[in-house]
Amino acid sequence: MTRFKLATWGAFAAAAAAAPASAGVVVIGNSNARLCYEAAELSGPASTSMLAHCDEALADQSLILRDLVATFVNRGILRLRMNRTEAAIADFDTAIARDPGEAEAYLNKGMALLRSDTGGREALALFDTALAKRTRKPAIAYYGRAIAHEMTGNVRQAYFDYQKASLLDPKWPLPQTELVRFSVQAR
Repeated sequence: MTRFKLATWGAFAAAAAAAPASAGVVVIGNSNARLCYEAAELSGPASTSMLAHCDEALADQSLILRDLVATFVNRGILRLRMNRTEAAIADFDTAIARDPGEAEAYLNKGMALLRSDTGGREALALFDTALAKRTRKPAIAYYGRAIAHEMTGNVRQAYFDYQKASLLDPKWPLPQTELVRFSVQAR
């Protein structure tokens, strides 16, 4: 039997805060919806001017459903980066209500829920749904799921999910950094 131990338990809280929420949904063309998508895909902090593109796109009555849903997801990502977690969750919920098949809405809502002490169990289900619906960013889903497993006390599964995230995106350092905290011992 194999036993898994963590070097430090508190580190997963820092990982949750640093975890990316950047599984934006593509919008084609030269519109505010496209500018909202481009802002959501940028790394780093969001600004109110970036958010304004999303708000203007959502005020446009001519968006097709796919672009409307994408813009809700992308605005939620920007709101999350601005630490407006509840507003971000509301955007992800709106996207899910309008298109239950949009995997990135589940993924990003899961990442948002990791910011609360009690969001681990609900986040697990959202990451599972994002993976089942074939998210375009599976490494992020496995990474988020690993954090959620740690939050709920399932260290063994957290280890495997960090490994999977690392395998899916070997150039992304966060999963590898988290794996360093584990020690695996045979019994």
